Amino acid sequence: MPFDHNDHYHRLLLRQLPPGCRTALDVGCGTGRFARRLAARGIAVDAVDPSGEAVAAAREATAAEGAGEGPRYRQADVTEAELPSGHYDFVSCLASLHHVPFDTVRALRESLAPGGVLVVLGCHPEHSRTDWAWSLAAVPANAAARAAVALAERVRGVRPDGPGAVRAPVAPPRMTYAETRREAAVLLPGFRMRRLLFWRYLLVYRAPGAVGAAGVVGAVGTAGTAGAAVRADGGS
Repeated sequence: MPFDHNDHYHRLLLRQLPPGCRTALDVGCGTGRFARRLAARGIAVDAVDPSGEAVAAAREATAAEGAGEGPRYRQADVTEAELPSGHYDFVSCLASLHHVPFDTVRALRESLAPGGVLVVLGCHPEHSRTDWAWSLAAVPANAAARAAVALAERVRGVRPDGPGAVRAPVAPPRMTYAETRREAAVLLPGFRMRRLLFWRYLLVYRAPGAVGAAGVVGAVGTAGTAGAAVRADGGS
């Protein structure tokens, strides 16, 4: 598959995992590549995406890998999903937050267990001189990365079909980097945010408390069994 800007930052996102992380929610999981990397670490992962095609491809890819228990995929709109309160040690949004109102982070914040971490790999349009400078710097790096990936796939004989060929729906981002910082300051006190190459930013918020603190088990119980932590009307 072509060079993917989100996949490029998987390692950076995994470094944000809190110690002893046991539960995770991947919002806008697409074909599930990041969700599977979380599950490979022994984390119980709920992965949601509004695209039925993407969710089907994610399940197919997980079955093809045959690497034990994978993520629990759900076709769901996170703005309508019933998220358990105080449950997840880690919540990730990879290029998905700009598809929904930014204040959706309020529900994601409330779903975090004590000490849990919310990470957003976000997109933003060019607006300021700084935005354009970062965009120009990304152009040659992007071209080089795409060429390297294409060459590697040609050498390995990778075919452009299968689950990995399915692409999740895309939408242009509307909130500028500055606007995102202002909104985050209100909804995610204590957050950290920085620019990244490839038209991305990283936003990290840590909930007060410590992972594994008393009360988390009770919070899980409010959502029924662990396999049904995310509920949504019409989910699959």
